[in-house]
Amino acid sequence: MTDRRGRGRPRDPETDASILRAALELFIERGVEGTSMEQIAKRAGVGKLTVYRRWSTKEDLIAQAVEQTVSADLVPSPGDVQALDPHEIIEGGLKVAAETTASPAFRALVARMMGSAVSHPQLMAVYWKHHILPRRDLAAAMLRRAQQDGTVAADADLDVLIDMMAGAVTWRVLQPDPPDAAGMLDYLKSVYRQIGLYRA
Repeated sequence: MTDRRGRGRPRDPETDASILRAALELFIERGVEGTSMEQIAKRAGVGKLTVYRRWSTKEDLIAQAVEQTVSADLVPSPGDVQALDPHEIIEGGLKVAAETTASPAFRALVARMMGSAVSHPQLMAVYWKHHILPRRDLAAAMLRRAQQDGTVAADADLDVLIDMMAGAVTWRVLQPDPPDAAGMLDYLKSVYRQIGLYRA
């Protein structure tokens, strides 16, 4: 991600939030091809240069907008991964994760990202490098803790387990009749139970 900061006044967090929100809305509505830095600036109510001072490309901007939305509810912090039992982490985030992944906005976001992997690979490359890989590292650390505790098999391939968790959610939300929040909660519990990260 390219986040260029000048030496002048400190950046306004509200301006950043407006730009990120506008980028996410436009991406979901129109895809990468239908979104431009100019359109993002207009919807955010800022000048085009204000956007370019912060992000050099729309791919960088959209990737950060997507990650900020996903991470807010679905990704544990590095501190939690180090300090908490993996089951505590999963249990503490299940309800919010179910509500988030069952929402129409999340479903639309996943559909756009999947389509962009083929039609606009540069966006997926940026998102993968700066956002997905760090999240996979956190998931791997959590799974290693679970292996030490004996709830995940010692010889399990952690990359495969991570793919299974991410793929299960992606597949389920893209179905023609996706579950509501209650259904998604039950589904997530089942997924994590199969992996060895959920006891109940």
